[in-house]
Parts: sequence; C-alpha cells; structure tokens
Amino acid sequence: MTEQPWWRGAVIYQIYPRSFFDTNQDGIGDLPGIIEKLDYVASLGVDAIWISPFFKSPMKDFGYDISDYRDIDPMFGNMTDFERLVEKANRLGIKLMIDQVLSHTSDQHAWFEESRQCKDNPKADWYVWADAKADGSPPNNWLSIFGGSAWQWEPRRCQYYLHNFLVSQPDLNFHNPDVRQAVLDNVEFWLKKGVHGLRLDAINFCYHDAQLRDNPAKPAHERKGRGFREDNPYAFQYHYFNNTQPENLGFIEALRALLDRYPGTVSLGELSSEDSLASMAEYTEGNKRLHMGYSFELLCDDFSAAYIRQTVETLENKMLDGWPCWAISNHDVVRAASRWGKGDASPQLAKLLLAMLCSLRGSICLYQGEELGLPEAELAYEDLQDPYGITFWPNFKGRDGCRTPHPWLSTQHGGFSSHKPWLPVPDAHLPLSVEAQEQHPDSVLNCYRKLMKWRKAQPALLFGDIQFIDTDEPILAFVREWQGEQLLACFNLSGEAATMAIQQSLGELIEGHGVTTGTIVQNTIHLPPYACLFARLG
Repeated sequence: MTEQPWWRGAVIYQIYPRSFFDTNQDGIGDLPGIIEKLDYVASLGVDAIWISPFFKSPMKDFGYDISDYRDIDPMFGNMTDFERLVEKANRLGIKLMIDQVLSHTSDQHAWFEESRQCKDNPKADWYVWADAKADGSPPNNWLSIFGGSAWQWEPRRCQYYLHNFLVSQPDLNFHNPDVRQAVLDNVEFWLKKGVHGLRLDAINFCYHDAQLRDNPAKPAHERKGRGFREDNPYAFQYHYFNNTQPENLGFIEALRALLDRYPGTVSLGELSSEDSLASMAEYTEGNKRLHMGYSFELLCDDFSAAYIRQTVETLENKMLDGWPCWAISNHDVVRAASRWGKGDASPQLAKLLLAMLCSLRGSICLYQGEELGLPEAELAYEDLQDPYGITFWPNFKGRDGCRTPHPWLSTQHGGFSSHKPWLPVPDAHLPLSVEAQEQHPDSVLNCYRKLMKWRKAQPALLFGDIQFIDTDEPILAFVREWQGEQLLACFNLSGEAATMAIQQSLGELIEGHGVTTGTIVQNTIHLPPYACLFARLG
C-alpha cells in the first residue's frame, strides 16, 4: 500500500471545550479538562482532535468572536495548559487541530477598537466600512445570518460596518494586504506552537464584493437551509456578493503556502455558499489550496438514500483531485440521532450512522457525544444561551441543544462538573454516559471503538474510490475500490427490515465492525432494521 498523508481517511473528533470537562468547577469546560480526558479520546481510535475556539473572547458567540488571536481566554486556561495539551496529544499519537476564525473578529478586538474611531487612523480600512445611502439606509441589502441587516451604524465614523454574523462580529477587509498578512501571522503563531492543522471557520466569507452590489432575491421554491433555517430571511437571497468571491482563492493559496512550510500540517475549510459542493471542489483543487473541505450538505434534515447518494455523487463529479471531509453532526446543528431519527434516537440508528459515515470516501468529522448516540437536548427558553436561538425562538431553538455538557457519569450534571453547568445536562443523557456505556459490550460507545479499529484495517474504506449501486429506498449501497480490492457496503436506513437483489459475485462477508449485519441468501441481501453489510466482491 502506497504511503498516504495522515489526514486522508482520518477520523477527526471535534471537541467543544465549553462542554467537554470542567476541572476548576465553574460550570464551564476547559483545556485542563481536555488534557484529563485525552486518554478517553485516544481509546476511541480517532486520528485527530479539532478543538473549537478557546481564544480570548467576550463570548457573544461563544468563542467565534475573537478579541485576541494569540491569547487563551482565562475561562479555558492559559498558554501553559495549551502546551501541556500539545505534549500529551503528541505522546498519545493524536494530531491536534484548532479552529481559526479568520473572516471576522470581535468588536472588542484592538484592531476594531482603533478602526472605529475615525476614517484616517492606521487601522481605518482594516474592516469593511461604507457610507450610508442618501436616505441614511445601509449601503446595500446584505443580510446577517443571525437576523436583520448585515450593516451596523458607527456614529464615530458616520459610516456602516459589515457583519455577516452578529453585530459584535465585524468583518475584516481582506482587500487590504496588511490585513491578509496580519491574519497569516496569527495563524503562524499557532503553527509554531505545534498544532497539526486548522479547521477554518466560514473560510469563504473572507472577501466581499468591492462594489457592494445588492444580492438578488431568491424565490421561495429555491430556498433551502444549510446552516440556517429556510424561514430565516437570510435564505431569501442569493448570496452572490457577500461571500465566496474570486479573490478569496488567492488568499487560500497564500494560506496553503504558509502551511507547506510546516510539513504534516493540514487545512480543513468549512464552506457554506450558494453551491457548497462546487465550492468544496474549487477550494480543494490541486495542491495549492485547502487540503480538505466540508459543507453543511449532510447536516440537513433529508435522510434518504437518494439524497445521500445525490450529494456524494455530485461532489465526486465536481471534485476531480481534491479530498472531501464528511460530517453529519457538529456544534451548529441538531444532533444526527434526533435529526435523522425523527424522534427515534435509538442505539441501532446511532451505530448505523457511524458505520455509514465512516464508509464514505473522504475524511470524517465526528462531534463529541456521537460516540454515545446522544439525542438532541430539549431545553427550556430560560436555559438558552445561544443568541441565534433566542432571536428566532420558538420556530428555531438555536444551537444549545447539541452543545450541552458531555455526560461522563450517570450522576448529577453527568460528572461534567460539581457546579451548575453553563447549559443543563438533560436527564435523557445520563443513562447514555461514558460510565454506563463502558459496562455494556454492545453499547454505542463500544461499537464506536470496535468500528474505528476495524475501519483502519480496510484500506478500501480509507482511500478507495466510490461507486454507487442502484437501489430502492431505504437502502444505500456503494462499492469502494482500492488497488484492485472491491468492497461492497450496504446500509438499511430504516427501522424496518429490507432486502436488496444483487447482480455482483460476492466473496466473504467482512465482519467485526460491531454493527448489526445483514445476511445473503442466494442473490438477495437481507438487512434487519438499521443494519449494514460489508462484503468483498469477486
């Protein structure tokens, strides 16, 4: 087998530090908590961890509003803690990736505090400023994902500034070369600290249309939510001008050139655009752009074999030489067990989803709690922390339901903290705790461990091409091929038994993955509810 970069076919475990483990008993997770639980993460068999932002921040968007890119927020610890985390991850053979939020800062960042004062200071054009229209209204019709206009009036400059997200998250002006260099310098600070990779938040939002042209209206039948709801006014426009500009590719190439000076480091870009699959292909083309890209295309409500096949095939047709990364859960969307279970967040479904995701061509992002099969938490309005959910309640309850603390024990607060956590641990999560599941060989957690170990022994799943097979709902089936070996993978996406006729000549069944498996009788595959089947062809 030819040598592959470590990130190809890798499983990347996302840690949301506020909710992982609290060591100083203030109700908020911290870096020492990650260090303490890193042996558990290693036991899962993952290749890397991606840690959501832990940088200095006023926490209006829980760390995605950064006020100092080179400092750690005291609620999470300090630089010594981070250095200890790097050392332990290296010792355990786990690659360490960190979130980088490059398109915008906090309004409390020193750059913005200077920029907003007047029109002729050294940072005056480091952010996107524009004059009002003659009637005093914003420069154009761009909208914020979090609701309302994407423009906010600044009386000191008598101008508007752009914010694609919260009002407190002003957008940087990447048309300014000094901004681009300063951003790259901040990235290099962490590369020198020994990180192995970057997860790049909203990376296609760095540039805006310099002419500030209006976004055209989008008809109702074309509105779809990917990272936002369809009834959010943001869905009412084609976002042709406030993100995914051609100039952004030049910055991506400069970022890649920086990473190439640190061998073994990797970039994973989050892409949400009018055609996210096309953007994934474009942003990973060749060897001068992102190493990997991922989108919200499988972070949606549609759970059908046809949709999953269409999504993956569309990307395969567009992505000629790039490498995808797939995720079905993260800190921004309803947990997959609930979202795709339609109220039936069963252990069998959770196992099937892990097996299906880990069989697609590409690398994998798995969100903390997926290995436990956690359902979405139901929270009362008074418990909400997410400004997104508070704004759009009750039609959209925000992102807090997937951000509740990781349940380690079946006791109060799930063993996350002895203090009342920043979000409550739901009672439904306590029987699914790490402590409880480790005692049962067939738990979702132990299936996860078995599946990860089994997958590493299947090079066709790690590196192979993918070719889908025509099937009827609810069966998803495809062949992965690598260096002459062909591996058939079939998944029953429903809670009812299903069958599938096969034309190919099958070899041995490949077992040992821990998920309920199907059987073959003559030329028919029989799949129990939420079961899968792996077999060699020929």
